[in-house]
Amino acid sequence: MSNQQQSESQPADVELGPEQGSRMKDFYANPWTQIALISVICFCCPGMYNALGGLGGSGQVDPTVAANATVALLSATAATALIVAGPFFSLVGPRMCFLLGGWTYALYSGSLLNFNHHANGAFVIASGAILGIGASMLWVVQGAIMTTYVQESQKGLAIAVFWIIFNLGGGVGSLASFGLNFHSKSGTVSDSTYIALMVIMLVGWVLGAFICSPSRVKLAQLHAAVEHEKHSFKDGMKITIQTLFTWRVACMLPLFFCANVFYSYQQNNVNGLTFNIRTRSLNGALYWIAQMLGGLLIGVLLDLPFLTRPARAKLGWVVLFSTGMAIWGGGYAFQKWQDHRVANGHKQDLDYTDGSLSTGPMFLYIFYGSYDALWQGFCYWLIGTESNSTARAAVLVGAYKTFQATGGAMAWRINALHTSPMTQLGMNWGLSMGALAIVLPTVWTVTMTTVVPEAEVDEVAEKDFKD
Repeated sequence: MSNQQQSESQPADVELGPEQGSRMKDFYANPWTQIALISVICFCCPGMYNALGGLGGSGQVDPTVAANATVALLSATAATALIVAGPFFSLVGPRMCFLLGGWTYALYSGSLLNFNHHANGAFVIASGAILGIGASMLWVVQGAIMTTYVQESQKGLAIAVFWIIFNLGGGVGSLASFGLNFHSKSGTVSDSTYIALMVIMLVGWVLGAFICSPSRVKLAQLHAAVEHEKHSFKDGMKITIQTLFTWRVACMLPLFFCANVFYSYQQNNVNGLTFNIRTRSLNGALYWIAQMLGGLLIGVLLDLPFLTRPARAKLGWVVLFSTGMAIWGGGYAFQKWQDHRVANGHKQDLDYTDGSLSTGPMFLYIFYGSYDALWQGFCYWLIGTESNSTARAAVLVGAYKTFQATGGAMAWRINALHTSPMTQLGMNWGLSMGALAIVLPTVWTVTMTTVVPEAEVDEVAEKDFKD
């Protein structure tokens, strides 16, 4: 078969490996193998962390220590995701970047195990700060892989696949905790819960050794972008500045800021303050399962083949706005009901067997989970429309994680200060709708396809000619 015939028999954007290459190497360098790998890694690390957070207060009776540890985590992430993790990714590549940060998830779970016996809150908070640095490295790697390792027409599907596998971690972890704590009356999870989650987190860290570099992935559009990347620290900072300082990215920043704002209220006030320990575990599982369904929905919508990419961008925005107004409206009705219950001395007492009394709040918590997936899936998809370069995507994901963590840290601190739940609900609702209004210009100007900037190609070509 001639080279021309061979190329015609394959999708235009997928490269063939060398004839002498082994099938195992081809499988390893396949874009979808890498998407599946990073999804499983996130299942094991942040997925298990989410299972802890979904218990309300990370499974402790008093959520204050966990809330302050989360503030430390998010503050560290905000400080490092953009100015450290993004440029560091460009220098060392995805594998090393992940391995240097992924182990910190197990450290945090271990600190909670220690707290069960020694009540050492300072260790938990310090571990949260260290995890913040490690998490920034993991999420920059994950975001760059998910938004650039597949064809433009399949980025929604990549987001859906990742979100399903990743949140399966939170779901399975919460279901396991539900079983382990089914007869618990203590209000805090057992040691075995923390130990099991810590082991799974370490397995995820080891899997990071199999992450493939962008230059080896079999994808033409990725290679076209990588060819114009330069990996010195100076060039990395130049890419960072060129990528961030545009009006399109500026309009996206409030959307990023709100991506984790509602976690503290939902986990500590809606779930943690309303239900007993076993029902909180069950709700945690249902929350992450709803995330899986929400991720699938937004992924399918953003890849609809009969719509252009600009039309899909507008559809995604409409879905976020309409579902957001409906879900936050339901949350307002719930919060009035909960305020009345707490005033009458009812706290952490609702069980899933209480029939209609628990059904409504449990379904609200499920819808909160699905909305989070819709929101973050849309954020990642917008990032994917900006560039096919892993270096540029790492910068954008770094900005996403920095502003996401900043918003989350603010919200967790407000929660730790025991601000009234109704005030937190109003803040979440208002910020979310405001961010959607600000991002409209970016959504409205999404282009049909993403290309390497012409000026950048000329610059690199000129440099190569001189060399």
